[in-house]
Parts: sequence; structure tokens; C-alpha cells
Amino acid sequence: MRRITRRSFTVAALGATAWRTGGPMAAAADPSGHPAPAPSGGPGAGRTRPRPTLRGVWLATVAHRDWPSRPGLPPAEARRELLALLDAAADRRLDTVFFQVRPTADALWPSPYEPWSGWLTGQQGRDPGWDPLGCAVHEAHRRGLELHAWCNPYRVALHDDPGRLDPSHPARRHPRWVVRYGGKLYYDPGLPEVRRFVQDAFLDAVRRYRVDGLHFDDYFYPYPVAGETFGDDASYAAYGAGFPDRAEWRRWNTELLVRETAARVAAVGRATGRRVRFGVSPFAVWRNRATDPAGSDTRAGVQTYDDLYADTRRWARLGLLDYLAPQAYWHLGFEAADYARIVPWWARTVAGTGVDLYLGEALYKAGDPAQPAPWQDPAELSRHLTFADRYPQVGGHVFFAATEVAADPSGAMARVVADHYR
Repeated sequence: MRRITRRSFTVAALGATAWRTGGPMAAAADPSGHPAPAPSGGPGAGRTRPRPTLRGVWLATVAHRDWPSRPGLPPAEARRELLALLDAAADRRLDTVFFQVRPTADALWPSPYEPWSGWLTGQQGRDPGWDPLGCAVHEAHRRGLELHAWCNPYRVALHDDPGRLDPSHPARRHPRWVVRYGGKLYYDPGLPEVRRFVQDAFLDAVRRYRVDGLHFDDYFYPYPVAGETFGDDASYAAYGAGFPDRAEWRRWNTELLVRETAARVAAVGRATGRRVRFGVSPFAVWRNRATDPAGSDTRAGVQTYDDLYADTRRWARLGLLDYLAPQAYWHLGFEAADYARIVPWWARTVAGTGVDLYLGEALYKAGDPAQPAPWQDPAELSRHLTFADRYPQVGGHVFFAATEVAADPSGAMARVVADHYR
């Protein structure tokens, strides 16, 4: 998304052209020689039940992308805005909301680990006087909607001044955890204590609320910034022994986060008798075919495997997740990353793994005059769903984002509903 959340990188990531059976980590062991679990150990592996269909929407809170409209809204007004977005999702016959509840290492619930989000009140750490996540879960379920808690694992702030964080913020109490990069602050994914802490933080929401899932977006290691180097020398020196290079070590750090989170989410589900799903919505290009024969027939300027250190194809093949929702944010016929080439690649990738596949759809592009001509046609997204219907591995679609679902300025969402969601 990156559009200050995560979606805006979907165009920029294509660089000048435009947001395995092979592959270096295809073996069933990690680069240091530690054994990887067999595919049967993953949450999705071995499943024989029919794949569920899903009609989802992302509801972003960072930088007031979808909600709240501004900081410091009175609780009653903020609640009305939130319920209006849930109403719109239900009216559009959607069934799942991915609610961003941990946008910048802060919380939209009374977390014992992190401060209240400044996106709510304008001041990080200030109690808004109500519980947005608790309200959202209750009201979504009343409307027949699933509610998945969407968390960004490592982003700390959209600025690079720790002094602007709440005094109680863990990043201020543990400055060694923090890396300045690209004008922002991030936790260092190479530190085991960081990985454990961020899991504790978002698992608190899974334990305390009857959420239907835990959801990560595409930010693991940050998107590359020209001329800058992510400063993890100290953690690499401490923990990188046994890996052939830093890139393999970083990929293993990301995979550990996914593995451990999946196991802990499953444990909460068993302990509470609930069905809690865990999934990721990665940037849709794992690798270009020119980089790796197993990659997609694309020419993206960013590759998830190489630049974000997220081996999403391997995660699927090992069944580490319940679902993947790649951000397939390009139109049919787009030369650098054609939707018609992205979809069959992902269908092949999840085939036989037990991992569900949902396609992220760029509703925000529909009717935007800055976008290419195909996005000016309100039927473009409907054609996406028609095309994806050819692939039985596709179990649904997720639309970015809630504002466009509600307002639908181009009529593209109404066309999807009329054509596919009767």
C-alpha cells in the first residue's frame, strides 16, 4: 500500500517501467543448517475442506488514510465514522474487514505493551476515552463481518526523531532496538528480543478480543531507499554467523517472525476454542523471471525476496500461513506487471499447499485521473474478478481501501457488486 500506509509503493516499486523449485532458499533447511519443518507442520497444510470465499476490505488508520478523519475526534463522532465504514462494507456485500490496529508501534486498544496511537487523539499515549478495537469487533460481528487485526510488525514512526515518541514508548526505553532509515524509525528485525516483543504486542489483541484473524501487510524490512543502508551491522555481527550473506540472514529473520507468529496464533485458537487465522498481504512480485526462473513474468523494480527479505513463495510451499493476499495492484495488460500474469503465478504457487489465496485489488486507483486509461473504466476491477474466476486457487478478493468502498467515486465498486456479489 504505501500511500503512506503500504499501498503507494505498488506503482513506485516498478521503477522506471512504471507500489521454487529453484531459488536460493528452496531447500527444506534454513541457510545456517537448521532444519525447516515439513510442509505438514504449517497451519494450512493437509487441509481438505473447501476453500472459503472472502470479500474483504482494508481499513487503514495510519496518517488518517481511512479512519479517523482527523485526530482528536470526540469518541461519539469517531465511533460514528467507524460504524459508517462497517456499514458500507456490509452494504457492499463484503464479509471481512482488515482493521489496522497497530499502525506505528502503537495501539488502538488499551495495550499493556505500547502507547495509545497518536492517530486517534493527536498525541501518542493519550487515552481516547473508548476502545476502538473492542467496538470494531463487536460491531463488525453484529453486521455479519469478520474482523482481522491488521498489524505492521516493525514500523515505529513516520519520522526519525525518537524524542517525538511518547516517553513510555518501548523504542525510547530500548534505543538499541531502533534503526533510522529513509526519514523513518523502524525496529531492527535482526534482534531476537525485538521479534519476541512485537509478537507479544500484537498477540495481546488476539488474546483479549474475539478477532477472527491476525494480518500483516507488506512491510517487513523496509522498502529500499536510494543511497541509504539499513543500519543492522551490530545485530548482523551478533546473530549472522552461519549464514552465507546478510540477505539470507535477513530472510531468515523474517521467516522466524512468520513461523513463530503462526504458532502463537494457533495456540491462542486452541486455548480459546476459536478459529483465528493468520495471513500476510505481500507486494505481489516475489521475484522477476529475469532474476529467477521460478519468478513471475514481470519487470518490477522491487522484488519481495530481494528487497523486503520476505520469501513469500517459500512460506506458501511450507504451509506456514492460513492465507496470502498479494497486492495485485496493476491493470490487465500492464506491461511491467500484468494482472493476467500475476494471478496465474500466485495460483501455481499456492496449489496443493493448503494456503488460501486472496487477491488484493487497487480500488483506490479506479477513476483516479493520475492513473492509466484502463483505470478510468469502472469495469476494470470487475474484469479482474472475472479473470480470477478461471483459477480455482483464488478464494476471494480484498479491496484497498475502506474510503473508496464507501464513497465509490467512479462506480467501480458498485460494478463489482452488481457483477459478482449479488
